[in-house]
Amino acid sequence: MAKGQSRGLARRVGRYLYILVRDLVIIVLAALVVSFLIKTFLIRSFSIPTSSMEDTLQIDDRVIVSQLTPGPFELSRGDVVVFVDPGGWLPSGLANEDDPLTRLFNWITPRLGLPDQSGDQHLIKRVIGLPGDTVVCCDTLGAMSVNGVPLEEPYLRLPDGTTDVSGTSFSVVVPDDSLWVMGDNRYNSADSRANLSKPGGGFVPIDNVVGRAIVVSWPSDNWTWLGNYPAVFQGIPESPPQQ
Repeated sequence: MAKGQSRGLARRVGRYLYILVRDLVIIVLAALVVSFLIKTFLIRSFSIPTSSMEDTLQIDDRVIVSQLTPGPFELSRGDVVVFVDPGGWLPSGLANEDDPLTRLFNWITPRLGLPDQSGDQHLIKRVIGLPGDTVVCCDTLGAMSVNGVPLEEPYLRLPDGTTDVSGTSFSVVVPDDSLWVMGDNRYNSADSRANLSKPGGGFVPIDNVVGRAIVVSWPSDNWTWLGNYPAVFQGIPESPPQQ
């Protein structure tokens, strides 16, 4: 092969490799941008650290959380939601980190597809009461009621022989822009009931809600959609009945 031809071939190979590397870089950057946008505005993934939502969620399950609720879509009774600790719900070793660099790091990493390092700042529970609701427990049959309507809750995990859906009695009116939340594993869940004496009165500000958990994504054996059991809350009036 003549020297000129060799040089021409080398230039063509070099140009091909340049285009290939350039396109790969563009694809990777585009994928990172799309992932960043999706995880900033649409979905996030969280790991389940405790048994408070059994049997609906198991320890080490991973759930996909839609950040469109609340937002374009309204919260509903029965939704399983992830929210930031309202203050004092988590043990001191798991409390929110006030260091600005840590907060920035925890915000960036999940949006780049890396493991969420801020999971220990969040909790996951089921919405029982919306703003204005009166939530009371328990009646003579051990059931909880919302706005005077008793609930039959098929998702609960209760100790054997127990009929009361809560070991703690309470009667609360949910403030504006707040939620009353409870774990499905009622006798092993530090939820709104356990935080009645805290400054927030056990209520979760809606602004603290990250989103609604919509599916268990891992492990594959536990894959399932997470419903909000509309039949359980059907017929509940939007405001408490007049006395």
